[in-house]
Amino acid sequence: MIKKILLSAFFLFFVLPVSVYLLLPPPPALPSLPDSIQSIEPGDTIQLKGATALYTDNTNRQEILNFYQDAYSYSSLKNLPLFSYRLNHPPEKAREVFVETKQSYYLEEVIHPFRESLFINGFEWDQDPFTPPEKRIKNRPEVEGKPWANKISLMRLDNPALVRLTLFWAAFYLLLLTLKAYFETTKSFFLKIKKK
Repeated sequence: MIKKILLSAFFLFFVLPVSVYLLLPPPPALPSLPDSIQSIEPGDTIQLKGATALYTDNTNRQEILNFYQDAYSYSSLKNLPLFSYRLNHPPEKAREVFVETKQSYYLEEVIHPFRESLFINGFEWDQDPFTPPEKRIKNRPEVEGKPWANKISLMRLDNPALVRLTLFWAAFYLLLLTLKAYFETTKSFFLKIKKK
C-alpha cells in the first residue's frame, strides 16, 4: 500500500511535471532590441541555422542580456515560464558557436536545462579584446551610412521534444543506477569493516 502511494506521488509530483516541462513548445521568435536594425550580412540570416544579428548603439551589457533572457524564458504556449539560467563564456568561444571569423567582446548563454539554449554575442568595436586600441576603429560597423557601437548576434539551439525526453530520462536512469551502485558499495564496505 505504501509502495503504491509513493509511486503515485513520484509520478504526480516528479514524472508528470518534468515531462510537461520537456514537452512545452520552445519560446517564440525573439524580438529586436529597441532602436536597432537587422543585419543582412552573410552568416547572420539563413546561412547559419538559428542565427540572427542586429546593430545597436546600446552598450549596456546587462540591459541587453536581461532583455533577451526575459524574452526567451517563456514557452510559446500560453506564455508559461521556463526554468532558465545564464552562463558566461570566454569571447573566443563565439568562433565555435557561430563562424570562425565572428568578432566578440562577450558571449553568454541562456539555458533551459534539457531543452534549448540561446547564445548572445556582443561585439563593441571599441572594447575588442583581440585588437590593439589604436587599431580598433577599423572594426567599427557602418550600416546604411551610420556607424554603430555594438553588434548583437544570437544563436538559438532548439531540440525536438522527443530528444529532450530521451536525454532527460536516460540521464535520470543513469543517475539511479549510479546511486544504487554507490549505496551497495558503501553498504558492502561497512559490512566488511564490521566483520573485522
